[in-house]
Amino acid sequence: MLGALIIVFREVIEAGIIVGIVMAVTKGLRGSRLMAGAGVAAGVLGAGLVAAFAGVIAETLNGFGQELFNAAILSLAVCMLAWHNIWMASHGRELAAEARKLGQEVRSGARSLVALAIVIAVAVMREGSEVALFLYSLVAAGGATARDLVIGSLLGLVAGVAVSAVTYFGLVTIPARRLFAVTSALITFLAAGLASQAVSFLQQAGFVSAWRWGDTAWDTSAILSDTSLFGRVLHTLVGYADQPSVLQVVVYAGTLATIFALSKAFAPRAVARPPEAPAPQRG
Repeated sequence: MLGALIIVFREVIEAGIIVGIVMAVTKGLRGSRLMAGAGVAAGVLGAGLVAAFAGVIAETLNGFGQELFNAAILSLAVCMLAWHNIWMASHGRELAAEARKLGQEVRSGARSLVALAIVIAVAVMREGSEVALFLYSLVAAGGATARDLVIGSLLGLVAGVAVSAVTYFGLVTIPARRLFAVTSALITFLAAGLASQAVSFLQQAGFVSAWRWGDTAWDTSAILSDTSLFGRVLHTLVGYADQPSVLQVVVYAGTLATIFALSKAFAPRAVARPPEAPAPQRG
């Protein structure tokens, strides 16, 4: 449930930033709210189609190399989560600037209202499609029931919409940099856990059987089982396993280090301000 909540909350916030900026700049422009609503509806519909096709593919491949299919889904989710954090670290400000520029062009008449709807639809569909894939990855990783996913997704949706709304109406000023820093860290640990689970599926299928890589790194099941309530929470948030293999630990640590390092490397550098000239002295 927590995994679904974090993912949906993050994606809704990102889509909400684009929608909020465009709507704020075009506030008072006749027809802008109608077009924004149409864009959101189209984006949701497109994301729903992506989720439906993902379900059809999963059902078609069910029973045919299920471990390989689960490992592939998890690996794809890890790559997308990593790319997601790295890309947002380097292009988040540019994305907001482009949305603001679009709103100004629509208001001035240089761009039509249709462009506004298209940009919003693409933003909502992109984030919604990522949600669909990530939720399937949580199912493939195991431990998440349909009820957990529904409750977590609804809570994430409500929280994301609420934060976007209060930010748009100016009721509270939330530093986007800090908000994304927290969610990026959570998603990075979630991605490392999914990568570790993908290795576990490959080991179960017999594709990873190198010497000693399959040995158990530690056994903390007597202290905290990953099937207990707190163990399941840690499994979702940070990928905790009470009996991981050596290869799972190596992949987990490597995934964490890679995502954190690349996110920091591609983050925009702060521009140093030139020193102020000394005030002229009066004689």
